[in-house]
Amino acid sequence: MTLRIMFYPMPLESAGKDDIYVGRVRKDLADDNGNTLWLTGDQIRKGAALNAVQIAEYLVKVGNVG
Repeated sequence: MTLRIMFYPMPLESAGKDDIYVGRVRKDLADDNGNTLWLTGDQIRKGAALNAVQIAEYLVKVGNVG
């Protein structure tokens, strides 16, 4: 018998952090070519200010904005 520790990220753990946590990655039962996963992140930090900064940094890096 194999013991598997089942852990997936909870929203409280990602509060106040810039990272997005991924857990429970599984094959989608409704779509043969799909996957399902559990994501959690601080929506205020990542969804607004940090996301805008990361997009701007990327645009500068690839030369679309100078």
